[in-house]
Amino acid sequence: MALFDLLGRQWAMGVLWILSENGPCTFRRLQKHCETISPAALNTRLKELQAAGFINRVDAGYALTELGLRLYRHLVPLGDFGKAWAKYLDALDTEPDI
Repeated sequence: MALFDLLGRQWAMGVLWILSENGPCTFRRLQKHCETISPAALNTRLKELQAAGFINRVDAGYALTELGLRLYRHLVPLGDFGKAWAKYLDALDTEPDI
């Protein structure tokens, strides 16, 4: 599916998450939040997310569209599952060997 292809790209979901939690962000602010992303990769991801209709340019930088906000709301349960799964994996690593 095209959606999973897009969301599976480096920092695609991260950009959506950052914009949902922080509101509109400039390129520089997004880059600061993403830390390890190169300017070229961030620029590519922003263009892809814009082309998909999930974000747009606003006076303050980049912001989620209504469609992007709807997508984010569907990703929140996945994030919650990821946190629970991480705890599960941590518990497996800390159990004593019998």
